Amino acid sequence: MLAKRIIPCLDVKDGRVVKGINFVNLKDAGDPVEQAKVYNQQGADELVFLDIAASFEDRGPMLDVITRTAEQVFIPLTVGGGIKSIDDINRLLRAGADKVSMNTVAVKNPDLIKSAVLEFGSQCIVVAIDAKLNKKLKIKNKKLGWEVYITGGREAAGLDAIEWAKKVEDLGAGEILLTSMDKDGTKDGYDLELTKEIVEAVNIPVIASGGAGNLEHLYQAFKIAGCDAVLAASIFHYGEFTIKEAKDYLSGKGVAIRMDK
Repeated sequence: MLAKRIIPCLDVKDGRVVKGINFVNLKDAGDPVEQAKVYNQQGADELVFLDIAASFEDRGPMLDVITRTAEQVFIPLTVGGGIKSIDDINRLLRAGADKVSMNTVAVKNPDLIKSAVLEFGSQCIVVAIDAKLNKKLKIKNKKLGWEVYITGGREAAGLDAIEWAKKVEDLGAGEILLTSMDKDGTKDGYDLELTKEIVEAVNIPVIASGGAGNLEHLYQAFKIAGCDAVLAASIFHYGEFTIKEAKDYLSGKGVAIRMDK
């Protein structure tokens, strides 16, 4: 059985880590490089850096921050935000990223997923899906439906999240980073139904994101939704829990977790 992963997420804007609720009301949460060093020391399995304003502001990736971080941390680093081309991906990987995460550009140019997989391999191509409950779809289909959002949650893409997840798998993506916009920053727990639907729809790893407020929420994401990894921000950024505390808790509940010696 593959070990489940604990992944702190660093949302970066204007060179600082930020955290909000439902993608708005952002608050400063520290320096990204210093935060990354702490998580590396605590035993995080991976790190995710997301430049949350790059696509909206039509900027390229944050190469300087990634270069400085890669010099300090020695765990897999996934970077997203501002990617538009194969060249952008190449520059991020050369700067020290191990994987790249695409959202807006993947929706607008799905062929880039396939091209990136051919160029760099599926193992380093992650597609991020920001999904929000679509109440009209719920009424129409008499079940829950979620719509994909792009440009940092500002723009509805007109895509069903589950169908889009299936498509990105077909295009060769190696992993899906799934964020519930409804749950983001609320600390009420992950959207277990959305996550479970995506997990059951694809055969590639799914990272659950959005809503972690305590360690039981992490456990529920693994046990109920069946995800392969959990992303969390607030509970780690503000010192409510350490990575070790999270791993000890999950291990004690029977979840296969990589424990540091």
